[in-house]
Amino acid sequence: MKSKTRLNLLKEKDASVKVGRNDPCICGSGLKYKKCCLEKEVLDNKDPGALYAQRYKIQLKKEADIMGIRKAGQLVLDTFEQITDKIRPGTKTDDINTIVHEFTVKNGARPAPLNYRGFPKSVCVSVNEVVCHGIPGPRVLEDGDIVNVDITSVLNGYYADANQTFFVGTPGPEALKIVSVARECLRRGISMVKPGNTIGDIGWAIQRYAEEQGCSVVRDFVGHGVGFEFHEAPQVPHFGQRGQGIRLIPGMVFTIEPMINLGNHDLKILEDNWTAVTKDKSLSAQFEQTILVTQTGYESLTPYDLS
Repeated sequence: MKSKTRLNLLKEKDASVKVGRNDPCICGSGLKYKKCCLEKEVLDNKDPGALYAQRYKIQLKKEADIMGIRKAGQLVLDTFEQITDKIRPGTKTDDINTIVHEFTVKNGARPAPLNYRGFPKSVCVSVNEVVCHGIPGPRVLEDGDIVNVDITSVLNGYYADANQTFFVGTPGPEALKIVSVARECLRRGISMVKPGNTIGDIGWAIQRYAEEQGCSVVRDFVGHGVGFEFHEAPQVPHFGQRGQGIRLIPGMVFTIEPMINLGNHDLKILEDNWTAVTKDKSLSAQFEQTILVTQTGYESLTPYDLS
């Protein structure tokens, strides 16, 4: 008799039994439920979409949805092409916002950040010690700065999200290091995505590499489901333990977007209630892509080179 069947019989025998993920499995294996029959339920279930929606509030994407997110992702990549040459000394961060906004609207989409929970601009532009959610304005980029640009477009109702960190002029050694580490952290995180692995595997790979390089991983902000909404389940921490967390299955779409600090991972939010900066004023860098779990591994729906 399969464990799944046995578990169902046990549940039918005592319908009042409520089994937590970390409780001993009632099949008697001695393992925790999440490591025993919960896994078998997920793998054997004929309708994993319903199971994940009920259990985790995760909305699996069908082929038509994936095509829509992929098209939105291509627009995000096209938008990056519009700004790349403009990232140079003398450019105002608000100039980047104008380019992103106008190009997005011109292509029949809308910038997701604009007016999201009161955010006043169409893109996040975060310079040097700004971890994320930098509000574009009069700040002028200077030689040696690093700047992260985070673009989310909504096209035909579908969301795609990506960000990249750029050098402004000639980078110094600290800038070179943190940008290199952050880029590699994303690459390693993405490499852990395949059916059967867990969200914890992603965070483990990122944290391990970042800390080996003497850097730290921001805890306060994480990746997230995306596609139908700007932010969906699940949350995707960029730190964690291997084998822990929700098991990945085909149709899941989420961002991986590690924020890596040259110093400590602690941060603070400025008076605008958006801009997050490192407490020790160390440099922070970030790279992000929207990732689909496929039958055999993953596909980036906002692909760009991480080498």
